[in-house]
Amino acid sequence: MAEPTQTSSTFPNPPDFLWRQFTPDKTARFEEAKKAWEAANPDAASPQTVPQIPDLPNDLRHLQPPPEPADGTWRSLGGVWTLQDVLPNIEDWGMQRLEPAKPNGTHPTTTPSADDTNHDRALNLKRLAKSALLNFLEFVGVASIDPDGISEKTDDIETILINMHHGINEYRPHQARESLIQTMQNRLDQIRAETAAINAVTDKGKRVLEGLGSIGLPAGKEEEDSAPAKTDGLGAPIVDDADEVWEAAALWT
Repeated sequence: MAEPTQTSSTFPNPPDFLWRQFTPDKTARFEEAKKAWEAANPDAASPQTVPQIPDLPNDLRHLQPPPEPADGTWRSLGGVWTLQDVLPNIEDWGMQRLEPAKPNGTHPTTTPSADDTNHDRALNLKRLAKSALLNFLEFVGVASIDPDGISEKTDDIETILINMHHGINEYRPHQARESLIQTMQNRLDQIRAETAAINAVTDKGKRVLEGLGSIGLPAGKEEEDSAPAKTDGLGAPIVDDADEVWEAAALWT
């Protein structure tokens, strides 16, 4: 009997076991079983790998993450994915390569030398862009004369655009590195600016404290301040100046 055809959908429904098996009780039981297995097998337990706990009860087997696919591929959302993300060659897509072939031993993401102008990606992208514009003009001319004969031009434009898309994808690793460098540089500049602001406030505080420490009172004023104040029988200060009398009176109001 032939095996039933496996159907796939772009937006498939979630599996039934997601809301039937993942209950708080079963989740707690699985965590206990996982901790017990890791304690009994410390060498096999590693945060970099997904351990497969043997002899799990049937009602807990869906809670264990599945192992990595043996062939390195899996299907998700209507597409086939691989564990190793590798940029395929244009020939693998069944398209013609328009840019010059890379020299032997050169990785697609390796930056070419300045002397190797034949393999300058920026120059090749400019050439492909000009070719796309020229072929579009030819496409418009052919469409105005013979609308049935435009298939050849559409194929040429498709080949050019796919080559441009492939050339841009080869820049992705370089773009990721440059984005990371820029992010780290911005963070470093921010930390340096904050450190400089903190140092400036610290220096200002030190100068203020040094200025306050260098202020001294006149000799006569120091003697007056150090002498005990004269008071009357009621404890009020005795002063001679009228202004000082009113100031002293204000202290008692």
